[in-house]
Amino acid sequence: MADAESTRRIGATLAQLNRIVLGKEPEIRLCLACLLARGHLLIEDLPGVGKTTLAHAIAQSLGLSYQRIQFTSDLLPADVIGVSIFDRAGNRFEFQRGPIFAQLVLADEVNRATPKAQSALLEAMEEHQVTVDGRRYPLPEPFFVLATQNPSEQVGTFPLPESQLDRFLMRIELGYPDTQHERELLLGQDRRMLLAGLDAVLAPADLARLQTQAAGIHVAPALLDYLQALVNYTRRSGRFHAGLSPRAAIGLLRASQSWALLEGRRSVLPEDVQHVFPAIAVHRLRSTQDAARVSAAIGRQIIEDVPIP
Repeated sequence: MADAESTRRIGATLAQLNRIVLGKEPEIRLCLACLLARGHLLIEDLPGVGKTTLAHAIAQSLGLSYQRIQFTSDLLPADVIGVSIFDRAGNRFEFQRGPIFAQLVLADEVNRATPKAQSALLEAMEEHQVTVDGRRYPLPEPFFVLATQNPSEQVGTFPLPESQLDRFLMRIELGYPDTQHERELLLGQDRRMLLAGLDAVLAPADLARLQTQAAGIHVAPALLDYLQALVNYTRRSGRFHAGLSPRAAIGLLRASQSWALLEGRRSVLPEDVQHVFPAIAVHRLRSTQDAARVSAAIGRQIIEDVPIP
């Protein structure tokens, strides 16, 4: 796919998603950057702000197979990855694939399930495979988990452990729409009807080529100095219990390259890093003062505190 064609396809995808989820263009661009960086996404927000709608719209716009898993307190790992069932006719066990075997998996309200059920996602997210009865089953490519969770102060939630949070490249919030876009929602067509009429703007093969292009975006040594300075600040400032991991640093680089591709550039600029940094950093950091996870405002403060080399 030529560069001009890539830019056109990306623009058409963003335009279609923005017609479904109104007034959330920055968040939608982060979602697409996360996917181009081959990462997984966590959306934390109140019920009813469009999290599920966005996941469904992304799957249809990119031509991806889609499965939704509703996480509940009685969900079992087998409900996620599948189970082996004995076939009497063949006198053997046959593996029945679970809903994790899709290109885009919506793990809805992931923090309402117990830690045992949450852990069923870990191998799939990291290894792109699952293991059942000693056998490994590869997941389809591309493979993308979009998880939603309710705020931790709501009743009936089980906070995700740090090991699982680190598997998510980005965490974002959608928030309430502004007055103008909420009026459009009230007067416009039902979102479910709009979703039913969506056509795929990209095919999975197109997406794979865009992911390869993103990984090839040029990164200058000075840009790497800046990225490492941001990461080292989280480790040495004393403001956080633990700084960003090497996995997070790699994710920050990949997401910055993807953001540059979305902007139609062939090299990464410091503002690309700044755009994606809060979404990558804040869910991985805990304040030394109250042990609470830090806010997006703290992520932006880190950007202000760390000068560009």
